Amino acid sequence: QVQLVESGGGLVQTGGSLRLSCVASGSIFGINFMGWYRQAPGKERDLVARITSNGNTYYTDSVKGRFTISRDNAKNTVYLQMNSLKPEDIAVYYCAARRTPWDQNIWGQGTQVTVSS
Repeated sequence: QVQLVESGGGLVQTGGSLRLSCVASGSIFGINFMGWYRQAPGKERDLVARITSNGNTYYTDSVKGRFTISRDNAKNTVYLQMNSLKPEDIAVYYCAARRTPWDQNIWGQGTQVTVSS
């Protein structure tokens, strides 16, 4: 089994920055895709950014140029650097991991991000 533990959420003012971290442990061999999703109140959980084991990245349009996903394979950790935060970024952010595009995601417990206007 794989366990994911997120940290780094909190309260920040509009325009501020936060860095989320997600540490993977357990049976992590073969984990190729790691990413961040977010779920705002009353909305579905949506993909924010994703990174593969060889560093290929994907970002949803609303965060391009503001968020950066990175991965330290030696530390089994994925990061999400969030700059220029906006109130519309308010959500619970979840770390996710999977081995192939056809697998279901393994989820972390989530971390709250709140942006004050």
